[in-house]
Amino acid sequence: MSHLLAIDQGTSATKTVVFDVQGRIAASATQQVDCSFPRPGFVEQDPNAVYRSVIESVRRCMAIFKERGGDPADIASCGISNQRETFLLWDQRGMPLGNAVSWQCERSADICAQLRTGALGEEVSRRTGLLITPYFSATKLLWLLENDAETRRAVRSGGVRFGTVDTWLLWCLTRGGSYATDYTNASRTLLFNIDGLDWDEHLRATWDISDLLLPPCHSSVHPYGETDFDGAIPGKVRIDAMIGDSHAAAFGERCFTPGMVKATMGTGSSLLMDVGETRCPARSGIVSTICWSVPGSVHYALEGIIVSCGATVAWLRDRLGLVAESTDTEALAVSVPDNGGVYLVPAFSGLGSPRWKSNLRASIVGLTFASGRAHVVRAALESIPYQIADVLAAMQEAGGMKPVELRVDGGMTTNRFVMQLLADVAAVPVVNVGFPEVSALGAAMLAGLGAGVYRSLDDLPKLPSTALRYCAGPGAARARDDYREWGRILERLP
Repeated sequence: MSHLLAIDQGTSATKTVVFDVQGRIAASATQQVDCSFPRPGFVEQDPNAVYRSVIESVRRCMAIFKERGGDPADIASCGISNQRETFLLWDQRGMPLGNAVSWQCERSADICAQLRTGALGEEVSRRTGLLITPYFSATKLLWLLENDAETRRAVRSGGVRFGTVDTWLLWCLTRGGSYATDYTNASRTLLFNIDGLDWDEHLRATWDISDLLLPPCHSSVHPYGETDFDGAIPGKVRIDAMIGDSHAAAFGERCFTPGMVKATMGTGSSLLMDVGETRCPARSGIVSTICWSVPGSVHYALEGIIVSCGATVAWLRDRLGLVAESTDTEALAVSVPDNGGVYLVPAFSGLGSPRWKSNLRASIVGLTFASGRAHVVRAALESIPYQIADVLAAMQEAGGMKPVELRVDGGMTTNRFVMQLLADVAAVPVVNVGFPEVSALGAAMLAGLGAGVYRSLDDLPKLPSTALRYCAGPGAARARDDYREWGRILERLP
């Protein structure tokens, strides 16, 4: 049993990766997943398409693994990492009541505004560690119950299950035999008591959702079930770990001690700072959440959530046609000496931490007749480090501790312009771990702990020695001036 399997189910794609016990990739495959946008501000995904993407990616990965001489019988265990706040409802037959509602969806902005006007906002934060915002699951669940009579009737009649993506995949993979979630995913719903490590019955009663079935909550390392991935693997493989993708990245990057920060720079961006086994209260626009957990130990984190990171670059490519490929943006950005006074506010689905302006919309400020394509592209790239620097400053204020190091992963880390600018404005060393599948690695390592492949955290494989370290360069002073101007522009927006 010399290999571990990881499923990394993200917003735009599902990756399946086979690792050996030293953490080296033996095989991998990716299957794309689409989003739909039925109305402005609404973002959904087909739950069955999400599940099919898992099965297809596993089939393709197993074919590659066998071509390279691997034997699926050598896979000791499977771990699942997943996009987090996206959720769906399904009936007793396992049929979804509708599409999964994406974490990007803003449909509950008005509900959130109403909830924040009373005393409930502070109580929700105290109980869950989170803020009342459309980013988290519960307010969009309330929207469904208020606006979809058929869904409301089904929930009130009993037997309807709620689940984030991990729970849905587990249910499908075990053919309805297992219904569960882990602490990290549960902690993203606005329904989980972060101190009691279980669903908050007071909030369920307050929001009149006690009839809705919620999955039992466990440590990220737990015997969740077994599966053959619809025949993609001969025999059955244990599922010994489930964890939210951002948390899996923190674990994969070995953020095991207080002050370690990781930033996953994907469609959006999540910054997690490990604060140890005692949680810090949510404040300064930063939320409190579970970082990772193993049996007998739960580590908390402060988190800053950026809604639009790689999504901004995808918008440049797919909607404006300013670049043919995302990789073209770096050369364009450095083709001009500065941003020419052009700044982009990437509020395509509102702004996340630390400002939390859900009704704000994206804008480009400072355009003149001298502005060109390169200035707009550069402004879009600059908005990514600026948002991360905002979050790091708020984390320091909320946690009372200075971040020790920022470890970064995700597609945007290949853009050297973005990485250098981040080091210039962040006031903390930036380390690109140089490992493309760190979320999958985190899930695999947790599964290895569950299967007994690793006995403790000390046994886990080390990160590869290909990490790149960025420090503030000669352009840091100008970069910080531009960053302050970007902040002033945000302050002037409603």
